[in-house]
Amino acid sequence: MTPQIVDSHTHLDFPDFDEERDAIVARAVEAGVTRMVTICTRLKNEPRVRAIAETYAPVFYAAGTHPMSAAEEPMATVEELVALAQHPKFVGIGETGLDYHYTAESAAVQQESLRIHIEAARQTGLPLIIHARAADEDMARILSEEHRAGAYSCVMHCFSSSAELAQAALDLGFYLSASGIAAFPRSKELREIFAAAPVDRILVETDAPYLAPPPHRGRRNEPAYTAHTARAIAPLWEMEFPDFARQTSENFDRLFTKAASATITDQGQAT
Repeated sequence: MTPQIVDSHTHLDFPDFDEERDAIVARAVEAGVTRMVTICTRLKNEPRVRAIAETYAPVFYAAGTHPMSAAEEPMATVEELVALAQHPKFVGIGETGLDYHYTAESAAVQQESLRIHIEAARQTGLPLIIHARAADEDMARILSEEHRAGAYSCVMHCFSSSAELAQAALDLGFYLSASGIAAFPRSKELREIFAAAPVDRILVETDAPYLAPPPHRGRRNEPAYTAHTARAIAPLWEMEFPDFARQTSENFDRLFTKAASATITDQGQAT
């Protein structure tokens, strides 16, 4: 049997998939991907992302304002995010976070947006989905400050930051998610960071259509390729791929409890 695995972060609403979304989801299921979380990065697009989750039984969704868009979009409110979370297939808050690589000029707005998303995660009990790039010090500080103010759960999506930020996140009980970057030949230091983390705090993702792992690097990524990343990094914990796939699926269930407990109808609805 094909080992079952979860793609914890993808973007099925992106135009890269418009011409063959049915086939993309079908290939993922054939490759053993039992569930996919498709991420809305601008709240104005939430109805479109929600419709995709409603169409496909294995697809769940999350929504938030991406930090690179924080200065361009209306500021999200806690109430707005909490209301969206009432949908049975809405399973996470974000992605949100800090990105100073391209958008450092909006750092203050990003930080305000991040704190709003954290409060929504706290109120809903859903995991926060964090994007972090070139902002390690501020990210660790804000996550820690907010956690002291009230606990919440979190995954550091597509983690490719420093060992210090990884440890700060792990110390708070958070999870690290590995994308195709972790499978790149030159990502030795990143793999060492993952290897130092407990395997029961690891998720895998594609971040499709970006960051395709070998042997598809440089081409459009898709959820079916989740297994390529998982196969590449399973040896970090001296695990065979089927065992690692099972472990990361269990980790997903522990963090994304709403997705784990959902009963899906043939029409893709969650109850």
